Amino acid sequence: MSDNEYRVAVVGATGAVGEQMIKYLEQRNFPVKELRPLASKRSTGKTVMFQGREVKVQETTPDAFEGIDIALFSAGGSVSKAIAKEAVARGALVIDNSNAFRMDPEVPLVVPEVNPEAIAQNKGIIANPNCSTIQMVVALKPLYDQFGIERIIVSTYQAVSGAGMNASKELDAQTQAFISGDQVPTQILPVGSLDNHYQLAFNVIPQVDVGQENGFTLEEMKMVRETKKIFNDDQIGVTATCVRVPVQRGHSESVYVELKQDYQLEEVKDLLAKQPGVIVQDDIEQQIYPMPLETADRPEVFIGRIRRDLTHDRGLNLWVVSDNLLKGAATNAIQIAEAYIASKR
Repeated sequence: MSDNEYRVAVVGATGAVGEQMIKYLEQRNFPVKELRPLASKRSTGKTVMFQGREVKVQETTPDAFEGIDIALFSAGGSVSKAIAKEAVARGALVIDNSNAFRMDPEVPLVVPEVNPEAIAQNKGIIANPNCSTIQMVVALKPLYDQFGIERIIVSTYQAVSGAGMNASKELDAQTQAFISGDQVPTQILPVGSLDNHYQLAFNVIPQVDVGQENGFTLEEMKMVRETKKIFNDDQIGVTATCVRVPVQRGHSESVYVELKQDYQLEEVKDLLAKQPGVIVQDDIEQQIYPMPLETADRPEVFIGRIRRDLTHDRGLNLWVVSDNLLKGAATNAIQIAEAYIASKR
């Protein structure tokens, strides 16, 4: 790799997260020598804007990674499984946003504010965690370090953009149809590949991703497994309920945590306020708390409704909100790339 500038490929460049990756590379002044946007064959010939000019989208093939230093993948697990190792074989560092490699013991699962040391363990691939996991572990990191964590119970309120660009468009169409009294289209949610599809407009759907044999969904089990791996602690008890809500952008989470040591509430608030990448908005009397509408297009994790639990001496309740397309995906991936570059200096 060059010491100063890098040839960067973005796989899934025309998707919702891919678009944000390209936008954020520019916003953060990432040292891009060449941007190579990649997508499926049907997107070949389209263009994306980068640094004031149009860049043509190329088809994602093994040869497309020749000369690439860093490859940001956000085209789904099947694409990552099929071609990520081809990119590595051609000398690229792959930062993968899918579920393909997250639980692979050979692949570090990284949130730079939480476990940057894991980057050094990479063998060519670094996994970007699930969007819901990322914002939660950023919020819990200072509490884990100071007090230890015994148990986490999380309920999510997840934006439709987490299901992809077509799901976002479907929510718009559903809302308009419902208001107009027309038939509401239901073709995608909760999971496009499943038999039944439901209206999300003016509704909530208590299923994100496919069901598992244990009664949880894959999204819920991602949060369980990834949290343990990121903290490198199999003893943390984690349980999750993931719900899709009619919000376009920004995941919200109600997080209950049981700490290993007693705490003072002001100390907790101070620790959270000092955590990199966190903004505390917590004043119920003044009606100050995070909301997805206010946190969209922001890379930070926002925390509010911080309060001691009424039934457990070491219990703590938090409300955690973040833009799922940014810190939950694109921003975290690029922060991994930045941390990787810094580690090589």
